[in-house]
Amino acid sequence: ENTLDMAPNSLDDQYLGCRHMMEKELQELNRTEFETNSIYAEVWKEATAEWQRRGPQSSVLKPEQEIALMAYTLETPSLYKEFNAAVRAGRPSREEYMLKFQFKVLHFLLSSALRALRDAQPHKCYHVFRGVSNNLNAKPGDTVRFGQFASTSLNSVCAEQFGTGTIFSVQTCYGVPIKKFSFFPDEDEVLIPPFETFEVTSVTRKGNTVRIELRAQAVCNKYNCEFVKEKYCKNQPCDFSAADTDCPSLNSPGQRVSWDPLWGFLLAATALA
Repeated sequence: ENTLDMAPNSLDDQYLGCRHMMEKELQELNRTEFETNSIYAEVWKEATAEWQRRGPQSSVLKPEQEIALMAYTLETPSLYKEFNAAVRAGRPSREEYMLKFQFKVLHFLLSSALRALRDAQPHKCYHVFRGVSNNLNAKPGDTVRFGQFASTSLNSVCAEQFGTGTIFSVQTCYGVPIKKFSFFPDEDEVLIPPFETFEVTSVTRKGNTVRIELRAQAVCNKYNCEFVKEKYCKNQPCDFSAADTDCPSLNSPGQRVSWDPLWGFLLAATALA
């Protein structure tokens, strides 16, 4: 059995203070990442086609953010398992992150999309469920996080279709409903970012199933603006918000980011895919 912990190596970047700088890098980054991962390119192509069929679903998200959410939910071909494994595993150094983490664009777009959706509505928490096939260990009172983009559902029955080895009952205050952007809207998905932390309030076992209850506690990120720091800040200081390494109390979300249109990025990505 694996133990639920703080996923200390997780690529938990919130891009605090550098989102506009990251935005300028997206087109070139996406081109190079497509070249190294054909499944990623195919998933993006299918998600783009679905977005074009549906049309815009939100007044606060740009096309590339909506497409990223759709790409994340696509099951065939599936990208989210490989993506989340890479997010959770992380990289031991910024240099390795720059060279070997091949989902910088998807990570950034998902992170910024969840923040924009959260900031556009009164800050609220959700009671959600997550089912996985394997048994996990946890101890009441521990602070833990998923350390990846964790798919959950507002519907417990739906969550259990994904596995009954461990069933999570979660109060999340940074997860956001993404039903409108999913290939499977009936799943009532709420997507939790890697940096949200939880208190384990209960662990019970019945037969082959472990039930773990989690209560929203804080936000905690070890990394912040890693790509921008490596590219622009080697020879000059950059003033970014510090990472929340001490896991402060749960706070209110920040100001909504103003996004400029990236139609060139969208069209270029579609052509390359």
